[in-house]
Amino acid sequence: MKDQPVHLALVAIGGYGLIYLNGLLDKTDPSRFVLDGVVDPWPENCPRLAELQSRSIPVYPSLEEFYRHHQTDLVLVSSPIQNHAPDTVTCLAHGSHVLCEKPLGATVQDAQTIIDAMHQHGRLVAVGYQWSYNQAVLQLKRDFHAGLFGAAKKLKTIVLWPRDEKYFNRNNWAGKIKDQIGRWVLDSPANNAAAHYLHNMFFVLGETMKSSARPISVQAELYRANRIENHDTIALRCLTEGHVEVLFYATHAVKENYGPVFSYEFEKARVTYALEDPVIRARFQDGSVKEYGDPDAVYLQKLYDALDMAAIGLEPACGPEAARSQTYCINGAQESMPEIGEFPKMLVTVSGEEGSRLTWVQGLDRILQNCYEKALLPSERCIPWSKKGLEIDLRNYTHFPQRSREGQSAAD
Repeated sequence: MKDQPVHLALVAIGGYGLIYLNGLLDKTDPSRFVLDGVVDPWPENCPRLAELQSRSIPVYPSLEEFYRHHQTDLVLVSSPIQNHAPDTVTCLAHGSHVLCEKPLGATVQDAQTIIDAMHQHGRLVAVGYQWSYNQAVLQLKRDFHAGLFGAAKKLKTIVLWPRDEKYFNRNNWAGKIKDQIGRWVLDSPANNAAAHYLHNMFFVLGETMKSSARPISVQAELYRANRIENHDTIALRCLTEGHVEVLFYATHAVKENYGPVFSYEFEKARVTYALEDPVIRARFQDGSVKEYGDPDAVYLQKLYDALDMAAIGLEPACGPEAARSQTYCINGAQESMPEIGEFPKMLVTVSGEEGSRLTWVQGLDRILQNCYEKALLPSERCIPWSKKGLEIDLRNYTHFPQRSREGQSAAD
């Protein structure tokens, strides 16, 4: 019922979970919710733990322990990537709706597990790609559906965000392909910090307001400068079911911030965005311009929508089916270049104080910006350190890794 508060819980209250906790305690009408408890095996990492304790909000080490004491309407899941699917399924099995932070999961089989559990238990799942809940993006999508822009031709996005050693050392799964017990993580710029902007291209192209276009092929180039297992730099090209080209460039191995910047090309218009002037604009062939606003204007709209999802059954703007396109793309990208390329050591620089040192590649920012402008991958620009990735067919893709699993464990 809309006039009754939503009973909810948080899974993880450090890292991104702290953003939800702050949003609830500082920016949400307290009459809208009751915080039944929080779940975190290491709650001491949360700077508001003492406040939670002073409010008599219980802290549990696991979801299983939480559900021994509570039934709750909604759970906000901000656990590590490899826990998204099992945590979400546990919540659904106990009758709770879920707001799962991005990405949906590490693999397409994670995604399918969540979708199956959602239908089995009759509960809803929202995925925390915040732009998908923003009115600027939703109005842009409505106008695309109305034919205002004509057919989509090519969408591209670039995100160059430096991340220092503190970022990669903040937990035991950052930059990992698998965690310590062998579960897929696939942590990378496109599957974590910049995942929103990859997802957004598929979301805008979705045939309905609640869907995303599905990629049918992907070719990627994956590189690293940092001492991590997975890549810190990615350039990829996807083709969607509607034969629209989607290009994405992201790295953590640069010295200066740049982006997100995007350009969505349609028959009748070009839609652009840059963080320096954070307004989505459509420029039409007749010279007219339409402004949609700032896609980050109401950062917590996904939280407010999740409260309505639990209270009145509001269907989420971005459910697991819509979020799954990004997962297809990420899984295909990993298979496109199974062996991560290494940047030449002569180009890699380490700067800063110990504990927060930044590893960056000389000239990488200019190379990726040039690739973005020309809609090419580094190997297509004949960059000396580049390596062409395999083209991966995603049309019947149901399992990561798709290649022969002979000799691999059943857990894979």
